[in-house]
Amino acid sequence: MEPENQPPSTAAPAASQAEPVLSPAPANLVPAEPAPPAQPGPNDEPYRGLHWIFIGPQGLRAGWSVLLFLLFFYSFEYAFVIAIFYFHLIGGADDFTLRSEFFGEVASVLSLLVAVGLVGLIEGRRILAYNLTGPRRTQHFFFGLAAGFIALSALIGVLAAGGWLHFGPVALSGAAIFRYALLWGCVFLLGACFEEGEFRCYLLFTLNRGINYWWALGICAYFCTRLAMRPHYDSNVWGVYAVVLVGLIPCLLLHLRRAPSSGFWCAAWVTSIYFGDVHLSNPGETWIGIFAAAFIGFVFCVSVRVTGSAWWAIGCHAGWDWGETYFYGTADSGLTPQGCYLTSSPAGNPLWSGGAVGPEGSVLVLGAILLLLVVVLVYARWSARATPAAA
Repeated sequence: MEPENQPPSTAAPAASQAEPVLSPAPANLVPAEPAPPAQPGPNDEPYRGLHWIFIGPQGLRAGWSVLLFLLFFYSFEYAFVIAIFYFHLIGGADDFTLRSEFFGEVASVLSLLVAVGLVGLIEGRRILAYNLTGPRRTQHFFFGLAAGFIALSALIGVLAAGGWLHFGPVALSGAAIFRYALLWGCVFLLGACFEEGEFRCYLLFTLNRGINYWWALGICAYFCTRLAMRPHYDSNVWGVYAVVLVGLIPCLLLHLRRAPSSGFWCAAWVTSIYFGDVHLSNPGETWIGIFAAAFIGFVFCVSVRVTGSAWWAIGCHAGWDWGETYFYGTADSGLTPQGCYLTSSPAGNPLWSGGAVGPEGSVLVLGAILLLLVVVLVYARWSARATPAAA
């Protein structure tokens, strides 16, 4: 608020040239500034000796938090997967049925919730604190849902117009259309919550508070070394190498300029590489599909930055996968779905059609991801302008 000049007092001369007095702003209009974090002194116990290794200004250091999270997550996921295998609820890695996908996603989401809950208990944080708070969460989710489906539809349209995708007959009829649409919707919503919850919620939030360029470079070197030492040659790893190279210079420049956002973009770089790396286990993937997975992971990081939460990313992720698998019936990362609405098959050069990988293996997918990047930036600006000034 602009300072207001007080009217002259009746006790003072009319010609008084006294300095204007600043009137206090109403408490309900000006939010109180948060107190700056206290700087640790030389005698502060949490920062002395071995405590310094584990405890920082924001509590448990980010590196230890991530290690604890991964330990908890993989331990509980292993236990849950063993349980559902024991009860014959899921099949093998190439079993892309509705039943198998549903229970597999349930196991992943439960493992994630338990792991984040335990680490959050240690850190003194709620689960929602990991990039799940912020304004207009419902709006962000549904706009992201529409954006994901529309971007995927644009890619499918280009493939069909170019003759790289052919549609067959409709596979479902009657009530089965709505039943499978709802069931696959639940599966892909669970999948989006799991993947975004792990990468764009917990890992992005935690790394953002403790990473710098040199730590990020060390993590990238670990990924590259581990992939180079694989017992058999796999050209798909070049998708991961490409993401490492793309982020190398921009993150270094941000670090050298001491940009306040340097930590966030280093965290986005690392989590996008990790997101591409985990897709290497999908059957039939190509280096383009791996690069595209990492690229769209980066776009989801951008959405967190500009919207203030991961809800747009969750909606976009679910809308993209639902359209790709159920509605258009295309392959998803080399897996052929069952119980989909339309049927389709690739045709022509796999570089353009995606081949057995599906649309995500086509080089044209990069254009669809760029479209999503533009959409989220425009949407974030529109959403900010549409917010009432009083809010």
